[in-house]
Amino acid sequence: MSRQSMSKAHKKITELSWEPTFATPAKRFGTDYTFDNAPKKDPLKQILRSYFPMEEEKDSRVFGAMDGAIRGNMFRQVQERWMEWQKLFLSIIPFPEISAARAMPMAIDAVPNPEIHNGLAVQMIDEVRHSTIQMNLKRLYMNYYIDPAGFDMTEKAFANNYAGTIGRQFGEGFITGDAITAANIYLTVVAETAFTNTLFVAMPSEAAANGDYLLPTVFHSVQSDESRHISNGYSILLMALSDEDNRQLLERDLRYAWWNNHRVVDAAIGTFIEYGTKDRRKDRESYAEMWRRWIYDDYYRAYLIPLEKYGLVIPHDLIEESWKQIWEKGYVHEVAQFFATGWLANYWRIDSMTDEDFEWFEYKYPGWYDKYGKWWENYNRLSKPNGHNPIVFEDVDYVYPARCWTCMSPCWSVRTLVTAEVDGQHRTYCHEVCRWTDVRGFPSDVPGRETPNMGRLVGKREWETLYHGWNWADVVSDMGFVRDDGKTMTPKPHLDLDPKKMWTLDHMRRCPPLQSPNVLFNEMSDAERAAYVADYNKQGPAGRPAPQS
Repeated sequence: MSRQSMSKAHKKITELSWEPTFATPAKRFGTDYTFDNAPKKDPLKQILRSYFPMEEEKDSRVFGAMDGAIRGNMFRQVQERWMEWQKLFLSIIPFPEISAARAMPMAIDAVPNPEIHNGLAVQMIDEVRHSTIQMNLKRLYMNYYIDPAGFDMTEKAFANNYAGTIGRQFGEGFITGDAITAANIYLTVVAETAFTNTLFVAMPSEAAANGDYLLPTVFHSVQSDESRHISNGYSILLMALSDEDNRQLLERDLRYAWWNNHRVVDAAIGTFIEYGTKDRRKDRESYAEMWRRWIYDDYYRAYLIPLEKYGLVIPHDLIEESWKQIWEKGYVHEVAQFFATGWLANYWRIDSMTDEDFEWFEYKYPGWYDKYGKWWENYNRLSKPNGHNPIVFEDVDYVYPARCWTCMSPCWSVRTLVTAEVDGQHRTYCHEVCRWTDVRGFPSDVPGRETPNMGRLVGKREWETLYHGWNWADVVSDMGFVRDDGKTMTPKPHLDLDPKKMWTLDHMRRCPPLQSPNVLFNEMSDAERAAYVADYNKQGPAGRPAPQS
């Protein structure tokens, strides 16, 4: 289709939109943004006549690659360490995709622009397609991989398990609160424009290096749709900037959206890429190097900073702090340590690090071994049942961290634990920005203006709180992380499938009961809480106890 005929078709489609004059339309999805002065243009001019043939061709390539993977016996050649971490990744990722599809009606309802409505409708179809091909990918892994346990329960398991709840709250951010905050700033302007670079470009690269060429085919097909989504987000962003009343809302939302995306996406994808790989070539990029190239240079410097010409204040401080957390403060390494610490509450097998891994980490992150090497050696030593308990209950110079109320990631011990009392509950946060989000950003941080559509962070958000005081055998049974024999656990801290080396419910039954740091923190007196925070902020790195005075 020629450019001229496409423009004519797009114009004709937008003419089909109409607003009733006999009644005031009901707003289903609330927003505090206004669009009185906004331009009504869609720069990409998306129409379904050109969209469907393109997507049909892409689907043919995806499903052809799936058939080729089966015929080529890929599932017996891929690295087990990599595939085990896909049980978590492929359980989480379809949920944000389908949440993004659900977010599009929110944006359509909130933005008075028939041209952009067409692009948002196309994006909704995209997101449904993405979740479909990702679920198909997971189905193939389940059917052909050597150990399907974990793949067979992912959609149920990720929503309420130790690690998966972090990803769940990430996807829920697309569809809760202010419609523009959720569906545009959080989802499109930050998550899709910035962090899909590591999700759908860096991850496929690492998959291929581990013998998995099917995931790159699927996720490159996903990423090639993101340019349209980025255009939708940028168009609505410029519309919002046309009204001066939106400026403070945009600055608030950029801070919230950037920080929560960093805390969740970097935690998950950083762990998969650094600790799920067997590719230890020295010239292979580390996650920090990928992040610097894909997010810091390509997104921050090329996309965000130019917005300053419109008078928008960019959260430079948070972006620099995010980089420091990844490069200097060991964020990814400590999240990986946290996931491995709780292996017994997950539903995949978490492989230990070897001498080859140690050498690579030390080369890429000088000083890594002094911080984390001994702990991983203990993890390997305690990986197979031999009269001892899982590592979380053993003395390995590690203090189990508090959980952040806002992002739900661990409050790792680098002198950043902050607290607040909200609605009579004492809450812990990993950083001042997460506290601000809960205490001020969501309720209202726009002077002289109410922002009722943002909502609040409420409920039983922390996984540990749900099982406080339970016996560990009952916890694992309740989550369903047990194999077909009714006693052998689905997760393990190693990759050996020898039944004699696998952990069972009997091993769990003798462990101390589960304790929620959140519940314990609320049971303390004010003086005890103050002492706890002071001690916590002296700990680290790698969760080490504070030095004795």
